[in-house]
Amino acid sequence: MKLTILGGGGFRVPLVYEAVATGATGLQVDEIALQDVDAGRLHTIAEVIAGVRERLEAEGRLAHPPQVSATTELREAVTGADFVFSAVRVGGAEARTIDERVALGLGLLGQETIGPGGLAYALRTIPVALEIARTIAEVAPTAWTINFTNPAGIVTEAMRSVLGDRVVGICDTPIGLVRRVGRLLGVDLVAGERGAEVDYVGLNHLGWLRSVTVEGTDRLPGLLADDAALEEIEEARLIGKDWVRADGALPNEYLYYYLHTTAAIERITAAATTRGEFLAKQQGDFYLAAADAIAPGPPVTSASGSASAHPADPTDASCCSSPVELWRSTLHEREATYMAESRDEERREEDVAGGGYQEVALRLMTALATGRRERMILDVGNIAADRQGAPAAERIVPELPADAVLEVLCEVDGTGVRPLPVAPVELGRLGMMSSLRAAERKILEAATTGSRDAAWQGFATHPLVSSPELGAKLLEGYVAGHPQIAELLGAH
Repeated sequence: MKLTILGGGGFRVPLVYEAVATGATGLQVDEIALQDVDAGRLHTIAEVIAGVRERLEAEGRLAHPPQVSATTELREAVTGADFVFSAVRVGGAEARTIDERVALGLGLLGQETIGPGGLAYALRTIPVALEIARTIAEVAPTAWTINFTNPAGIVTEAMRSVLGDRVVGICDTPIGLVRRVGRLLGVDLVAGERGAEVDYVGLNHLGWLRSVTVEGTDRLPGLLADDAALEEIEEARLIGKDWVRADGALPNEYLYYYLHTTAAIERITAAATTRGEFLAKQQGDFYLAAADAIAPGPPVTSASGSASAHPADPTDASCCSSPVELWRSTLHEREATYMAESRDEERREEDVAGGGYQEVALRLMTALATGRRERMILDVGNIAADRQGAPAAERIVPELPADAVLEVLCEVDGTGVRPLPVAPVELGRLGMMSSLRAAERKILEAATTGSRDAAWQGFATHPLVSSPELGAKLLEGYVAGHPQIAELLGAH
């Protein structure tokens, strides 16, 4: 079995290797093909993976280590794949800083996936995501694509136009929320232990856990009434206990940016750096330090056929740590400072170590490959791709378009992914979902047609902007800051 990871030079890729190599779900993967446009980072991550393998072997935890290959060629990496993990960041962390700063300069929220920064990210990413989807359709038509690329909802929606139901979006934040609640109740809610059922509905980074039924009783109202219980739920601490109690639901943590927008902007602007600037420096420093610690190794094949590697002087005193040690230290700092602008306290260790997207992805992959039934919250179409013309009542959320991608609980096995029914969506939540997706769809239109007017409308109508004047200034700033967007929209 071949797994291809696009964005294979990305910082979290060794986590996927570790989960596969230790047989975390019992699935045996024979080959992991890493693909990235940055050959240097690709080589560094391959060296980190080699270090992870050595450590696992020393600890006796190496169950079925896959062969690892690395290339900058998309077609080479994808050909023959059974599964494709797509986790690309167009423009790198440096582009994220532009997404943030343009918005902040106009007094708006500057964040990776929420607000105008998320739209800019989508605008330069969707054309690449569509190229990836077309390549997969051509050289690996039976592969399942698992999309991590943010903003995951609208990027998955774009890829579905090519790959249909064989592309699924994934995010670890909803499952983290459900696990925290399950810990309090002493029930594995995801697995459906003791007849457990959960109602989670929304878009990616805009969703709510609305009921938690165990043995026929909804336990959520009791949790919401209990301050001590809410203190153990990270999302309730972020958003506010009184608010979640009044709302009657537990929100995805990203609702913080919608419900506390002014506070978020103030905290971000008061910090020395934005999150993107922090990560750009942190990860840049890691890749440089790791490259210094790496002895000359096998080159990575680049798209031009040339070789790339990072030779290091083994006598250099700066080579004080192995790449894998540097990586682990940097990873913990990264996870511990996640959404730091939303917190008055350090992140709790149980939330830092609460599992991640690699575990969710591997469980999804295992269910599809082996037929072993799983339940998980995924980003899927409002109705199956081959049933777009069915009556609206048969959609997950009848009020939303048939081809909209929603985030809901699904059942997965060897036959595919089946969304489970949800209760009718309340008007306020439906309004938030509709206005956000309408703005994102304008960005999708701009990304596929090159329309400046569509891009302007997308930025202007986002619920955290709501201004044609600001929308025009955002567009001007992103065109100036991002060559990909300038080229797409024909700016000179």
